[in-house]
Amino acid sequence: MNAIVHLVHSGGFYGAERMLLDHCRVTPGQHRVVFLDAPPALLARFAEAGVECRSCKGLGELLDDLRARPGLLNAHNFRAQLYAWACASWLDLPLVLTQHGFTPRSRKQRLYTRISLLLCRSARVRKVVCVAQSIARLHEQAGVRARKLLVIPNGLPDESLAPRRERPQGPPLLGFVGRLSAEKGPDLFLDAVIPLCRQRPELRAVLLGDGPQRDALQARIDAAGLGQRIQLPGYQTDMDAWLRRLAVLVLSSRTEGTPMILLEAMRAATPVAAFAVGGVPDMLEAERSALLAAPGDTAALGAQVARLLDDPRLAERLANEGRHRQLDHYHLPTLARSWNQLYLSAAGGQP
Repeated sequence: MNAIVHLVHSGGFYGAERMLLDHCRVTPGQHRVVFLDAPPALLARFAEAGVECRSCKGLGELLDDLRARPGLLNAHNFRAQLYAWACASWLDLPLVLTQHGFTPRSRKQRLYTRISLLLCRSARVRKVVCVAQSIARLHEQAGVRARKLLVIPNGLPDESLAPRRERPQGPPLLGFVGRLSAEKGPDLFLDAVIPLCRQRPELRAVLLGDGPQRDALQARIDAAGLGQRIQLPGYQTDMDAWLRRLAVLVLSSRTEGTPMILLEAMRAATPVAAFAVGGVPDMLEAERSALLAAPGDTAALGAQVARLLDDPRLAERLANEGRHRQLDHYHLPTLARSWNQLYLSAAGGQP
């Protein structure tokens, strides 16, 4: 089988990029990554990890690259999917699309979602990999043949964080981790957490990440008089240290696939309260490995956070079960076997 060529259009290192980097590292020598107009820092991050990669400025340069070094294409987001479909058609290359999730909150995003689903239905696309069952169901509803679809969730590699053996010391700390943008729901995090902070003077919270909503979030925190207790430290690289400190990871996303930070929290045995959105209910069972709330119900999410704060034994039991689920179901070297079978099938032209 020829090399797998991953095509990505991205402005930074987020969940999908993290998943792709881990994917390439766990099966070294099989992959190369072609970015569309990648920022230098993103390109350097993959290169420093030993992943063969380059950046192309447009469709013509991409076609020249693939003509010289053809392979099985795996496209990971909308613009990359359009370019990959065009290149696969012109050069007769096998094509796989990986669907990490959709954020159809604007007219433009809804158009992108429709076009992506239409591409998945086309004969040129041999396989569609969805990172969660909820995403696969959306494709089936859009008319994508079930035999073309495969669910392979994200996973974590073997380098593991030992489970927390002692509860964090000091005031309890709640955490949001993710891009500060609408789909990740940092505003919903504040909806849930601000009332808790007003009720509990000892409580602290952090929003770890950066993004377009940062200034609006800071203004809202300041208006609530909580600038010393709810902080925005920015993008962080050492998540292990933060996960050890958190009393609860609060996942307030409006849409999700298989969020990498949730896998990291499970591995670290950090208690989780989350909206039951996207692939989250596939990953964590309500009342057994996490506490879940209906999507968008910030009062219910806040109540679930309060339960974890008030019942340390419950929090510890759920967190330990979450760790076991990550090891049993979201172990990347095991999932890599499913990827290899998929690539072999797609390269052979099997429908």
